[in-house]
Amino acid sequence: MAFGTLDGDDDEVMSEINMTPLVDVMLVLLIIFIITIPVINHAVKIDLPRATNQPNDAKPQSINVSIDAQGKVFWNQQEVDDATLDQRISEAALQQPQPELHLRADREVRYERVAQVMAAAQHGGLGKIGFITEPKH
Repeated sequence: MAFGTLDGDDDEVMSEINMTPLVDVMLVLLIIFIITIPVINHAVKIDLPRATNQPNDAKPQSINVSIDAQGKVFWNQQEVDDATLDQRISEAALQQPQPELHLRADREVRYERVAQVMAAAQHGGLGKIGFITEPKH
């Protein structure tokens, strides 16, 4: 059975595509899009109050702890012993926001001394420790 033939020749097959159903589908889709686009963009128009605000970016202060080649510890350029260091770390850990500890160590100092200061900071409750280095020239 051949589609689209009116004569008695059943041997020939119609090779043309019937475009009518495709056009019908496209028209239905076009109507659906025309109806739904205004609904999507619909918004209630209101007059909002105007206010100004300042961003509150309170950056925590930083504490500079330096260790010289002999192993002496300096808290913000003041020499401190181990007991004073532990006390100041405990006081700094209670501040809100908690300050950052910037650790500067001489390249000749023993690693053990740097590890002791880091352990004291960790046991004291300071969570943010940064190492300060100098770039190569």
